[in-house]
Amino acid sequence: MKMKRFYLIGFLVLMAFDTLAQLSFKQAGNTALPLEFSGAWLLRVFGQPWIYGAFIGYIGAFFSWMTLLRHAPIGPAFAASHLEILSVMALSHWFFNEQIGAPQLIGGLFIVAGIACLAVSETSEAGAHDDPAGHAGGNPGAGSASAGAAHLAEPPHHG
Repeated sequence: MKMKRFYLIGFLVLMAFDTLAQLSFKQAGNTALPLEFSGAWLLRVFGQPWIYGAFIGYIGAFFSWMTLLRHAPIGPAFAASHLEILSVMALSHWFFNEQIGAPQLIGGLFIVAGIACLAVSETSEAGAHDDPAGHAGGNPGAGSASAGAAHLAEPPHHG
């Protein structure tokens, strides 16, 4: 239960930082138009707070991601890290009046379904680690390649 809470809070923090970065970059870009390669343009970009929100978002996301990767299997973690697509889409609709149509909604459902499939496979795999002979296999995409490799490195058991 403690790790589930860690993952839930960790991925929510990661999603919040990623969302902050994307929305801040969008607003920074909107306020820095027209795009040009000049000192005046750089002053427009760095003279307003949105660019700093993007930096904070990326730095926070980096540290959140590194903390999560110490504990979470890479496959499901990488998939879950893409929940930001849904939060950015929803908040862009609210803040920037961007339209959300059927293709975006269907794509969002596929993202959630993919994350759910990986979570279920990881849960099933965790049960395989209870194998008394220590022969847990698994899905390398779900972060268990080392479990399968450990089985291959074992000497044969003669009984």
